Amino acid sequence: MKPIWIVDDDESIRWVLEKALARENLATKSFPNAREALDALQTSVPQVLVSDIRMPGESGLELLQAVKAKYPGLPVIVITAFSDLDSAVAAFQGGAFEYLAKPFDIDKAVELIRRALEESLRESGVEQVSAETPEILGQAPAMQDVFRAIGRLSQSNVTVLITGESGSGKELVARALHKHSPRAAQPYIALNTAAIPKDLLESELFGHERGAFTGAQATRRGRFEQAENGTLFLDEIGDMPFDLQTRLLRVLSDGHFYRVGGHQPLKANVRVIAATHQNLEQRVKEGLFREDLYHRLNVIRLRLPSLRERREDIPLLTRHFLAQSAKQLGVEAKRMSDSAMQFLSNLELPGNVRQLENLCNWITVMAPGQTVEVKDLPHDLTHGQESAPPAVTSLSMAAASLPSMPSPVPASPQPQMPAAPLSPETATTTPQFSAGAYIPAPAGPLNGHAANGAGNGAEKSGWIALLESEAASMLAAGQPEVMDALGRQFESALIKTALKHTHGRKNDAAIRLGIGRNTITRKIHELGIDGAKDE
Repeated sequence: MKPIWIVDDDESIRWVLEKALARENLATKSFPNAREALDALQTSVPQVLVSDIRMPGESGLELLQAVKAKYPGLPVIVITAFSDLDSAVAAFQGGAFEYLAKPFDIDKAVELIRRALEESLRESGVEQVSAETPEILGQAPAMQDVFRAIGRLSQSNVTVLITGESGSGKELVARALHKHSPRAAQPYIALNTAAIPKDLLESELFGHERGAFTGAQATRRGRFEQAENGTLFLDEIGDMPFDLQTRLLRVLSDGHFYRVGGHQPLKANVRVIAATHQNLEQRVKEGLFREDLYHRLNVIRLRLPSLRERREDIPLLTRHFLAQSAKQLGVEAKRMSDSAMQFLSNLELPGNVRQLENLCNWITVMAPGQTVEVKDLPHDLTHGQESAPPAVTSLSMAAASLPSMPSPVPASPQPQMPAAPLSPETATTTPQFSAGAYIPAPAGPLNGHAANGAGNGAEKSGWIALLESEAASMLAAGQPEVMDALGRQFESALIKTALKHTHGRKNDAAIRLGIGRNTITRKIHELGIDGAKDE
């Protein structure tokens, strides 16, 4: 496996990511600017690229553009301290796998890089698919029956009635019947009879003469004339008004019709294909559909299965729609993880293929990353199945509410070393990254809900419980500026412990705490801490 490239002008960020990924047994290669990464790209390619946006010289967005032009399948994670909307939009428009804003938790960063790595490895194993896509997709037995019927009808001009639920692809079948018929070179005209107002439907079908009604300022050809020698597809035929059913029956019976307001019969050489989601037999019994018209239309009947009856086709259709949507938007096609694809295959999807297509359009635009997980799907589909939000585990996040905390960004780039445990009880080897600081996440009382004070009494123990007790006493006594007082004690305890650990060496203590040399010098002076030395 190829290494993960890290491009950032901040040496401390590069160092932290290198160490975190090394613990995951992932090889890395770092670059201080985009130019060096571009030069290296001439001879080698990373498995994943992690790049800052704002750097001296070429920006991360320029690097992203260059990488995507040459290696469109390479996942690029963009990180920046400038978490503004313009940068996020620009990163995603450029094809970024994900956008990560500082400060970020190192565990979350590693998890994101893992996802990008899986996507990259999956991309490497994907075979190129033929650009020739079938007009109708389906491998399920029920769809094979439909394909066989289309094949048998390929040399016929017979009238066909297509039935099936809304969104199941009835018009696609109608187009296929036309395409594979002797009339393929002639017009194919489609009309949804349920979408046209009753007063206009007759004119739409048969046309009208000039002056036939108010607003008829010119003679107009109807759909029957437009489809001459070709195919006329009448969708939702079950919703056609009863009086128009009579006129349609006459055309199917003798092949002649009149324009609205006309007196000259016109001959129609048109193959009619009708479709409906309704039960026409029931509508005939209810007197809403002419029985003789039903028999005229029901010469050959094709029933399309719902998506529930052909679940094995959902992965095939999903990949097709994702590729189609990505092509329309000019972006890289997204892919479903195995768990997300299984989740989709188990959904009811009452809107059938049309609903699945709309969902794939949503995924292409809204889902983060190139590989889509279940959690990335729309909330209305996954409602009740989401996992609980992750607990806060970073010490820097837990202490973020203290206003007098030192700025964690170093005054100048320098390697950051993992801090020594504050005590044996709170030691851990899991690093946390936040705003340039590299400090350990204490185990036990700081994990879970107790980290933000939201836990119950059983969850609170150790120094968190002592801190709450001290805060309660100070508040009860009416002491002013409790936050500032406790914050100063917190900072003083951290710095003194670090100085003791480094035998008073101030610079080493700053590195261990993940703060700058100027910051620790200022804090030592403000807090009146003794025993510090420069070397």
